Amino acid sequence: MSWLDETMVGFDTETTGVSTATDRIVTAAVITRRGDAIATRTWLIDPGVDIPASASAVHGISTEKARAEGVQPPDALEEIASALADALNAGHPVVAFNAQFDLTLLEHELARHGRPSLASRLEREEVRPVIDPLVLDRKLDQYRKGKRKLIDLCTLYAVKVDADDLHAADADVLATLELVQALAAAHPTMRTTPLDSLHDLQASAHHDWAVRFGAWLKSKGTTDDLPDPLWPVAAPALALTAPASPAGADDGDGELLF
Repeated sequence: MSWLDETMVGFDTETTGVSTATDRIVTAAVITRRGDAIATRTWLIDPGVDIPASASAVHGISTEKARAEGVQPPDALEEIASALADALNAGHPVVAFNAQFDLTLLEHELARHGRPSLASRLEREEVRPVIDPLVLDRKLDQYRKGKRKLIDLCTLYAVKVDADDLHAADADVLATLELVQALAAAHPTMRTTPLDSLHDLQASAHHDWAVRFGAWLKSKGTTDDLPDPLWPVAAPALALTAPASPAGADDGDGELLF
């Protein structure tokens, strides 16, 4: 039996912005799926800062709603980190689209509120195994042109989603879990590759992409917010002083290692 037939735990956040160092989590979802059985946990958090209108326009949560209905960050972050740690310690993969952003932001938030890092809660003290369809698609279909946002990949791999539902954390997680299965159907080697090997492949692929894309950005005069080569967490939990850029660009390249 493949890991694809076993338990997977999806994770996503909606936030006040795109900086993993300074922005805050507004909503989060952790969805455990095994076959057709699905268990969903969601959080609405009062981030303690104003939510910019541009962010509210994406996920629909205003500052007023978060303050009135949201829980305080320390309790929510503890529950989120505990859920992910339990999954990883059990050997279940955490599945996230653009995982580096969500996991790095989570580590910053935990540090900000004086909670133990996700990495420190793990038996191996390393955040793994992680499955990221964005990184996998960049690797497995490296020469394809076009955007690689979640909605784009769902369209490409025939994952049925309602675009209006995306940018809600739980909807994004469900779409991402379906996307993993669709990717594996298109690239069957995923099914027989052990999780640890697949994790290492993604770490290497992301590193190569980030270095190459960063060099291209520098050649165009961009020197700020370059992609961080470390994956799935962009900075150690105890060294959260410099902003980590989310690996959210649309294109990338790499060399197929399967």
